[in-house]
Amino acid sequence: MRQKLLLIFLLTVTIKTFSQDSKFSIEANYPIAIGDNFLGQNYNGLLDFGAKYRFSENEIVIIGASINFGFFQNTKSGATDLNQLFDVKIFPIQPRIFAEFIIPKLEKFHPQIGIGYSIVIYNADWAENRAANLPADLDDSESGFNFNVGIAYDLSEKFFIQGQYDFVKIGVEDGVPDLSYNTNINILKFGIGLRL
Repeated sequence: MRQKLLLIFLLTVTIKTFSQDSKFSIEANYPIAIGDNFLGQNYNGLLDFGAKYRFSENEIVIIGASINFGFFQNTKSGATDLNQLFDVKIFPIQPRIFAEFIIPKLEKFHPQIGIGYSIVIYNADWAENRAANLPADLDDSESGFNFNVGIAYDLSEKFFIQGQYDFVKIGVEDGVPDLSYNTNINILKFGIGLRL
């Protein structure tokens, strides 16, 4: 009897786990900062993690909410570049609402579009050549509008690969020129995902 109950439980969990109708998914991406802006000129993307929840669906579109957490590090070293006095890490946090489109006869492809808000957190640690009376680190953040487009391709019912483009328009502090170099961020992301 126990074996039958265990088998029924395992079958139910397996069917639900491998179901295409899963509302949750997680993803891991490699982010690439592009364009003529402060991020694209000075930082390497290291990783980006995301999660999605689909809360509404019809024959044409799936609507959901997502959040991504990224990590970028400056490409310059404080010891070798006299103009770079500190090592900077950037952490974008991007909550958004998205629409995933259903294309008849191309069920494995999932184009999507999203809008949201981005918070860009800066963490700067002074390089070794800093003066002793300066603080150990500086933390700051900026925020602004986020626009996302992408496409996913199903490798199986559970796994998918994807490519995305993010445009982020952030505000600047007083004293920083309000130029596209300082306010526009462009990020390409390539990764893999798992439906839970």
